[in-house]
Amino acid sequence: MVREGSSIDKALAVLEAIAEHHRVTDIAAATGVSKSTVHRILQSLVEWGFARSDGSGGYEPGPRILTLAGRVMNRFDPARQASGALRALHERTGYTTHFAVRSGDEAVYVDKLEGRRPYQMPSRIGMSLPLHCTAIGKAVLSQLPEEEVREICARAGLPGRTPNTLVTEEDLLAHLAVVRARGYALDDEENLPGVLCVGAPVLDHTGRVLGGISISALAMDLGREEIQRLAPEVVSAAREVSQALGAPDPLRAR
Repeated sequence: MVREGSSIDKALAVLEAIAEHHRVTDIAAATGVSKSTVHRILQSLVEWGFARSDGSGGYEPGPRILTLAGRVMNRFDPARQASGALRALHERTGYTTHFAVRSGDEAVYVDKLEGRRPYQMPSRIGMSLPLHCTAIGKAVLSQLPEEEVREICARAGLPGRTPNTLVTEEDLLAHLAVVRARGYALDDEENLPGVLCVGAPVLDHTGRVLGGISISALAMDLGREEIQRLAPEVVSAAREVSQALGAPDPLRAR
């Protein structure tokens, strides 16, 4: 619903509503705007090319919306959108923070802030990481349908990187159910010996998983109590990035 008397809010509400509703009556009910005002706004949107008649008395999004969306997406940089939340997470925790996006059957680091520790993580921007044994990777997999996870496993395999790596589909799927339930993934020395990471998934504007955010440290520096304390911080940062990317339903409160 829109604020009474705000013509801009009403126009934007109607513009957003035509993505799901076609009839003037339905748009009015969805927005709380009177039918006469909805009709007047729609006529203006048609003139501007942001709406068009569907030929049966209803309306649908116009071609100018696609043109505008294309221009915006050409300038849209997920790493830039995520930088504020990533930096805030880094400041709050002091650990190395990462943002990676899915690329086929793996993920790729697109941003990294080194932690305030006397050591550095071996990761780097542009480096790929497996999905089955990393915190970001498992956070991504946790948001995919089981069938898609099985297809990824079949193509990429489940190589054992360390003695802790999950190397069977059934073990991985059972673990992903836990990840979904608690909202974050843990790489418990599964990718690199002695390195522990906590990650959470990031969603894009369609509600699909785009990638994830994580914090990383040496296992001796990131104990179990510290993980329990910091995991909500990682989840919150991932939710903030999802919102910045326009996710329609950011990560569910766990």
